[in-house]
Amino acid sequence: MTLPRVTVLLAEDEPDLPGLESLEGQARIHQHRGIGGLAPRLAETDVLVVTDFRVEALERAWPSPCPIRWVHATSAGVDALMIPPLRDSDIPVTNAAGIFDRGIAEYVLGALLLFAKDTLGNLRYQRQRQWRHRETHMLRDQSALVVGAGSIGREVATLLGALGMDVIGTARRARQHDAAFARVHAQEDLPALLGDADYVIITAPLTRQTEGLFNTDTFARMKPGAVLVNVGRGAIVDTRALLTALDDGHLGGAALDVFEQEPLPADHPLWDYPNVMISAHMAGDAKGWRAALGHQFVDNFERWRRGQPLRNPVDTQRGYGQR
Repeated sequence: MTLPRVTVLLAEDEPDLPGLESLEGQARIHQHRGIGGLAPRLAETDVLVVTDFRVEALERAWPSPCPIRWVHATSAGVDALMIPPLRDSDIPVTNAAGIFDRGIAEYVLGALLLFAKDTLGNLRYQRQRQWRHRETHMLRDQSALVVGAGSIGREVATLLGALGMDVIGTARRARQHDAAFARVHAQEDLPALLGDADYVIITAPLTRQTEGLFNTDTFARMKPGAVLVNVGRGAIVDTRALLTALDDGHLGGAALDVFEQEPLPADHPLWDYPNVMISAHMAGDAKGWRAALGHQFVDNFERWRRGQPLRNPVDTQRGYGQR
């Protein structure tokens, strides 16, 4: 029996995806780094696992005719992977939904505590050796608006709700009952909701509808002094509009894990804002996350071999996981 050929597309400096050795005897595994030799490799691939999203190279190397029967992304977001030959095909795509939910939720909680307790101010005064007593805020009874009420958004809402916060969400469609949220509104209701939120948290995927969603008008509608947290995708936020909202004091601050341009250039003005926390697209990368990704793929591979429905299917036309 011919074993299925699995190609794992990795960055040049990325270690092997762990856990795949358990598929010995069930598949032929090739962990491929970089873009060299990619085209002939894809032409001999049945299952493609993508960790390195170099979309231009992937699109150029995409085989025709295409032998690939399943594509798995080791991320929750798949926007970068939706190249036309894949998006417009009937090849099933799955993602890593569930792996990053708790880590991102804890990151968001930490970010909210950072601003509520003015930890950035504490660190600044500590470096200046200044004793500055201030009053800070409680998170209890504060309001949070989670833009993107998917699995990550629900985990964020569950954690914040446990602290006594009033948490509402937005999704493609309104939901009547969701235990994680006080209410879930349709995305089109977002402008009317922004003015009441002390914290606005972006967990949405990048789609045609969410790209540039947070622009000059959106920031103007936010509550004065509100804090923005973006753990979704960088392109959901217009960076120039964000800088303006920070400069004029309308926003109280921002915690940003994702950016329109990554890595964020060393000379970017965001680095210098005292009320901005920056992290390197790592909100969900808690220790053990790579092993969890490998185990998740192995579980799905075994389902694929048995002809069972795959976990975490992606709607390739909409560009995010099916719910």
